[in-house]
Parts: sequence; C-alpha cells; structure tokens
Amino acid sequence: MQTKSKPCASLSLDLDNLWSYMKTHGDAGWESFPSYLDVVVPRVLKFLKERNLQITFFVVGQDAALEKNHAALKSLAEAGHEIGNHSFNHEPWLQKYSAEQVETEIAQAEEIIEKVTGEKPIGFRGPGFSVSDTVIAILKRRGYLYDASTLPTYIGPLARLYYFMTAKLKAEEMSKRDNLFGSVRDGFRPVRTHFWRTEDGKKQELIEIPVTTMPVFKIPIHVSYIIYIATYSPALALFYFRVALWLCRLTGTHPSLLLHPLDFLGCDDIKELAFFPAMNLSKDKKLKLVDEVLRMYASYFNILPMQKYANTIKAFL
Repeated sequence: MQTKSKPCASLSLDLDNLWSYMKTHGDAGWESFPSYLDVVVPRVLKFLKERNLQITFFVVGQDAALEKNHAALKSLAEAGHEIGNHSFNHEPWLQKYSAEQVETEIAQAEEIIEKVTGEKPIGFRGPGFSVSDTVIAILKRRGYLYDASTLPTYIGPLARLYYFMTAKLKAEEMSKRDNLFGSVRDGFRPVRTHFWRTEDGKKQELIEIPVTTMPVFKIPIHVSYIIYIATYSPALALFYFRVALWLCRLTGTHPSLLLHPLDFLGCDDIKELAFFPAMNLSKDKKLKLVDEVLRMYASYFNILPMQKYANTIKAFL
C-alpha cells in the first residue's frame, strides 16, 4: 500500500454553506439560503491547484438545487475533484430520521448533485458526523462505496455544550440537536478505515473512512481544530499536528483529514459567523496555516481523494 515510498491518506472538504451554519446555529435569515460559494470555491480551487492536490468535496443537495450555485459546483468537477453526497437539507440530526426520510434525503441530494456536476456520488458524509444503522443500510443498498460520517472522539459533548452556549435555539430545536457532534460512546469507534459489519460480525461491502482523530488519545486533528489552537499559539498548533501524524505512522493509521470552507475564510470575508471558533483570524493568516498543515501532511503521506483512497486501501482491510 505504498505510493512513492509514503503510505496513502485522504483529504476532503465539507462544503457547508453560510445558510447551513446559520440554520444549525438557529440564526434568522437562513431560509433565503445566503451563500459564500462564489467566494470560497474559487479560492480553494486556486489553493489546491497551486499544490497539485486532488481532493473530495462533500456537497449539500440544497446548494446544488439553487441555480446561483451551479457555476461554483460545476467548477469542482471540472477541476477533477471527486464529488461526495453531504445530504440534501444538511440537518445534523439525520440519525433521528425514519428510514423513508433517510432514503429521500440521500436520493434527492444524489440526483441533483449528479445533474449539476455530472458526477454521481458514491461517498457520503452525514452533516455534523450524524450516522445510524439506517443510513448505513440505505447507502449499501444504493451502491455507495464508502461512508465517512464517524468522528471517533470522546469530546463531542463538550463541543455540543459550547455550541449550545453560543446558539439562539428554542427548547424544541435544542432537543433535535441533543446528539450534535456525537456522544462519549463515539470515542470507542475505530480510528482506522474499516468495513462496516452486521450484528453477527459479518463484513459488509461498505467502507467506513472515519474523520481521523489522534491515535490513542482520540482528540480531533481536523484542520479547523488546528486553526483554533493556532489562535493561542501557531507553534503549538503545528507541533500538535506533527505529533498526530507521527502517531498515525507509528500505529499504521492511514488518516483522513477534513477541511471546511471556514478554513479558507477570515473575519475580513464574513461577519455573520463571528461566533464560530477562529473567525477572529484574517483569511491570510488562515491560508498560511492551512498551507503549513497540508505541506506537513504531504511530507508524511501520499494524499488522495477519498474514492481513490478507498479503492487503494480496501484490499488490505
């Protein structure tokens, strides 16, 4: 499983739009579906092209349904990047949906994403790392190659507490989000890529690519988290990330690193998300940090989009 003397790893970006953050946070005005895709997509594509990187973009179906976003979304596929399914409505309580609702959510997003980008998704990531047995069964039946919805960490309840402290939510809305970012049980999920299994232990033909957390310690290492640490100390943030990569190599973990649009947007770009961690940094400072993180990542691993990664690694699972 060696490519150019380095083990493989994957890189993806959840293309959460402005309205989806506002909706989850309980902010008014999200119903008009405000967008920053016309700003962030060209910036990210330029950044990736300069570094010769191909990644996976998980696209929200509602964004693909709006004509104002079509040019930006088409440009992702035209640049050769993989397009994944990030649900239609981007509601992080997907695990509470009925089987019929899950089927509609996945199928509707799948159809409109293929229509707009020309690429049928075969990878899925639930919004807010939401996943359930129902979701997995439907993905398998619909012929998906992989799911990428799990975040194996113990600190989900702490992230949820912080979120509730900053959100503008009524009691009913909070109850919908009572499993946002997962539970302590998620810390017991595997960090390594694996096949889903049935209750009797039989292997299913659906690969799970977890959002990698630091092996052993199970604390987050996705880029937004590194940027947040950098608001206190850039040197500490990069040291933290290097330790995580070293532990991945030591434990034989082939990581899957996650990006978000806000990793490429600063306080000088957008004011509506000032509540979000690290949104006090300028875009230039963030881009410099992302560049350093990805350079380090590439020095340890051969970076692939998730479909190619899944096809590379599945023979060894």
